[in-house]
Amino acid sequence: MDRNTGSTIIPSLRYRNAPAAIEWLCRAFGFEKHAVYADGDTVHHAQLTYGPGMIMLGSVDDRSEWGQRIVQPDEIGGRETQACSVVVSDADEHYAQARAAGAEIVVELADQDYGGRAYTCRDLEGRLWWFGTYNPWNL
Repeated sequence: MDRNTGSTIIPSLRYRNAPAAIEWLCRAFGFEKHAVYADGDTVHHAQLTYGPGMIMLGSVDDRSEWGQRIVQPDEIGGRETQACSVVVSDADEHYAQARAAGAEIVVELADQDYGGRAYTCRDLEGRLWWFGTYNPWNL
């Protein structure tokens, strides 16, 4: 593996209003725009980074082969089949930033039995996110 690659597993998400989601994810969670390829309100592909980590996202597209296999949380009762976990250096600071931006906190910030401090929230379109100081790479 090339150690300069950064993340080798990159979550890929879809949003109905991808331009708004990009701005919100940067403001609320501290992501940074790495690349955004869009035509008007349609985001074909975007890459957002958080430290050495990255997510990719785009606009919902039910016509594509890929898009036909993905549903949004509001289409399945607000449930998720997976969620993104992000290691942060200061969970309290991150929690305050996300809450101030309107993130719906679903599991309050707390010290965890397995170590670290964490919380879980929903983003502006209902996706679940876990943020915490527990870093499994440090075992």
